[in-house]
Amino acid sequence: MQAFLKGTSTSTKPQKDKATAGASGENKKQKPIPWVEKYRPKCVDEVAFQEEVVAVLKRSLEGADLPNLLFYGPPGTGKTSTILAASRELYGPELFRQRVLELNASDERGIQVVRNKIKTFAQLTVAGSRSDGKPCPPFKIIILDEADSMTSPAQAALRRTMEKESKTTRFCLICNYVSRIIEPLTSRCSKFRFKPLADEIQKKRVLEICEKEDVKYTKEGITALVKVSEGDLRKAITYLQSAARLTGGKEINEQVITEIAGVVSNAMIDSLIQACYSSSFEKLEVVVSNMINEGFAATQIITQLHDTIIEKEDLNDKQKSAITEKLAEVDKCLMDGADEYLQMIGLCSVIMQQVTQN
Repeated sequence: MQAFLKGTSTSTKPQKDKATAGASGENKKQKPIPWVEKYRPKCVDEVAFQEEVVAVLKRSLEGADLPNLLFYGPPGTGKTSTILAASRELYGPELFRQRVLELNASDERGIQVVRNKIKTFAQLTVAGSRSDGKPCPPFKIIILDEADSMTSPAQAALRRTMEKESKTTRFCLICNYVSRIIEPLTSRCSKFRFKPLADEIQKKRVLEICEKEDVKYTKEGITALVKVSEGDLRKAITYLQSAARLTGGKEINEQVITEIAGVVSNAMIDSLIQACYSSSFEKLEVVVSNMINEGFAATQIITQLHDTIIEKEDLNDKQKSAITEKLAEVDKCLMDGADEYLQMIGLCSVIMQQVTQN
């Protein structure tokens, strides 16, 4: 028995050594990080284009008290990045994990989580000093990302905790649609709307990343990238990384961005409009089936069609309103899971009908 135990003890030692050697080897190798995470703002000053929010958070970093916050706006505008950057500056790397509780929509956030996990964390008292000697606020921060996906009972249960634990805890609710947050919660928070990023701000940040990553690009490619991302900086950086990997060191041009983003080329949209103007249903059917067979999303096609129809000068307001009304119906049907081909044929038939009235 002793010999058996001795055998096991000797056999486990080299395994541990191997494990530690493997771990140290892994640490030496730098793991590839997505550019979205790599260039996420590390401090409040790096947050782009959201002046009001940055000004409030800067005051709180200087020693002023922080209210409960409600950040809302389109995706990719820096809501989560802003509060995480501010929290890191407030608490430093050591206390960050102890003082900040972040719950996302991927976590279960029903009424039981609010009553147990959030309430327990909120009740803990904390000291107002850091190990490095810098001043530290005597409160914790609870970040509820995508709070609009929380159930109404869970949101209602949060109301009392917000008021009761105001001495020790601050809440930051983050959502895309503020209308889905119940009124009692919104009245307890300072609301900040995050605007879609302006083209110039996006272009500046994308060009900075291109310089740091040695990415070759054309002016038209960057303009197309900014246009396709529609104010969403996260989307722009993701497309940029995908394009850089696809080209393999070559220049990123407009065609590459169009391919990656799944955007329908202007030539294809023009051919669809011409088919509608031709008054030939057979020709129209061929063009629509080709577009669907090539894998273009019908939602993307109708988005681009909408812009083209609005800019058409040979259609009057009555015709445009009839077409846009049909566009809205088709969009609703596609959201409900209707067949893309049939919806596109129905939409193009209405466009053809309105065009022939001329």
